[in-house]
Amino acid sequence: MLAAAPDAPRAPVAPTPAAAADPLAPSGRWSANTDGQAPVPPMGWNSWNAFNSDIDEEKILASARVLVDTGLSRLGYRYVNIDDGWWLKRRQTDGRLVIRSDKFPSAGKPGSTDTSFRPFTDKIHAMGLKAGIYSDIGRNSCGQIYTPDFKNQPEGSVQEREVGLYGHVDQDIGLFFREWGFDFIKVDGCGVRGLPADAERVRSGMYRALPPIIDMQSLGRTDVGAVKALYQSVGTALQRHRPGGDYVFSLCLWGSADVRAWGKDLGNSSRTSDDISPHWGRMLTNLDTAITRPLYAQPGSWNDADMLYVGTGDFDADHLTEARSHFSLWAMINSPLIIGYDLRKLTAAQRTIFGNAQIVALNQDPAGNQAVIAYQSEDVQFLVKTLADGGKAVALFNRSAEPAEVHLTAAQLKYREDAPVALTDLWSGKRSSFTGEQGFKLAPHETLVFRTSGTRRLPNGLFLSEQPGNVNPAVDGVVAPRVDPTIHQSVTHWRGTRGPGEHAQYSGWGGAQADRAVYGQVLRVAARNYDTGLGVLTGSRMEVRNNGFARFTASVGVDDSSDAATAGVRFEVYGDGKLLARSRPMRFGEAAQPLSADVKGVRIVELVARGAGGDTRNPAAVVWADAAMVR
Repeated sequence: MLAAAPDAPRAPVAPTPAAAADPLAPSGRWSANTDGQAPVPPMGWNSWNAFNSDIDEEKILASARVLVDTGLSRLGYRYVNIDDGWWLKRRQTDGRLVIRSDKFPSAGKPGSTDTSFRPFTDKIHAMGLKAGIYSDIGRNSCGQIYTPDFKNQPEGSVQEREVGLYGHVDQDIGLFFREWGFDFIKVDGCGVRGLPADAERVRSGMYRALPPIIDMQSLGRTDVGAVKALYQSVGTALQRHRPGGDYVFSLCLWGSADVRAWGKDLGNSSRTSDDISPHWGRMLTNLDTAITRPLYAQPGSWNDADMLYVGTGDFDADHLTEARSHFSLWAMINSPLIIGYDLRKLTAAQRTIFGNAQIVALNQDPAGNQAVIAYQSEDVQFLVKTLADGGKAVALFNRSAEPAEVHLTAAQLKYREDAPVALTDLWSGKRSSFTGEQGFKLAPHETLVFRTSGTRRLPNGLFLSEQPGNVNPAVDGVVAPRVDPTIHQSVTHWRGTRGPGEHAQYSGWGGAQADRAVYGQVLRVAARNYDTGLGVLTGSRMEVRNNGFARFTASVGVDDSSDAATAGVRFEVYGDGKLLARSRPMRFGEAAQPLSADVKGVRIVELVARGAGGDTRNPAAVVWADAAMVR
């Protein structure tokens, strides 16, 4: 495994005896990230999808001007981000990075070998925008390692071409943010993944080997602690060089290294998948890696399904239905709305998509609730998002290339079925209403998006699955796979409908779910289905921010997807670190039991599910059914 970089953080302070004895001990605090500037998902533009590494100052400034001139910047598109291709080399005398001044003329300093992006960022800031930069946590960038025809390749000796952060974290972050004035950084991870000793570009002498600490196909062969420590060193440097917290830290680990569990605690956004491409099937893959993670995104830290490809390929001017779907879905799941199109070619139709203020408002809603799946089949999905004003948004999505007839019910919106539901179509502006259920026809690849209002099924509170932005799986119970070194295959605890190796790079199967069991099934306890609740594993601790509610209520039990021998599961409710309620030991097949607690005046409620004897090595699926905060 890779040794820590020279400026990687020191080992964490040893836990208190109580925490060491009990990894589920309540902390009484919110542990998801609140540093940086991302109370809502970042919006803006990035150079990669449009230009790959073939970038220059004119292209980027032209895109920035379009954001301003079209009014898109006033909707929130304010970050203008340079991706790979900006660097010339790392100077060996002092380790300072040198910019390609032939591509960025303003970076050159007459009479000096130094270069500076300060004139460039000053121009961006003068437009009322923010500037972003790209790097890699390893020695070399993704473009260097994986792009066959890499324009603007770093030049010089092997060491001079090592332009990544590894060994230079504090120096580079200080350069980017304190000296050059950047506001956003995207940090890739290819450099700690793609340069084993037998890699072709290492054997040829192009790059030095860096023993991988990430295995995209095996969580068990990934040194999660080492990866996390490297990214933590970036966060520490950002706080040092931007002490006011005016930055955005974007993690780009493509769902590997169990980043689902810890990325939300370090960064402002975390990639859930490989790079998107301008193809419908690839868009679906990226969507699927984020759509089941609403509990892993909160104000300050967002699931990132990658940049928008509206304008290109399957989302071009001849495919506006697909383009609207792509944009709508990214808005509903609170993925950062980062345009990846050459804005110099922007058409009126594309501007209408990017500039749909009603759709953008869903993404930028201050409640920060990622949409939750309310219905799904092989071809159709309904996504429901609870908004800060008390209303809801719903997206009806046809994944298939065939038309579909669907029915939206009041129950799927968690409204009463005997009261009218009002709808406003956010693409057409048409208003309508229904009681009980309403049928819709979806064209191939179409997404209908509505704002809704109705009479809530829970009139005096909110179900936890309606407010995922206030729920954090501080410990989600997922056990990292074990590895048998003699066969080099992971031995995992995953169960469910998919094989144990499938989607390993996306952190495995399982984790905390809203309105679903941990493996994606319907919540089910003792043969009774529940349409509302949290599906978690034993060995989990969920943090819930209490926004003025007086009581927590739920019915708790062992999910029917667990092993029939599961017994002795305890459910505990804590308020600001103090035990408020505890269930008796529960077993498989036993009906769910009510559990409630007085939480008036409590800031943080914590929900702990313990296995028999406190065992966290063999987690079972359990249910906090109908979990809610009520007045």
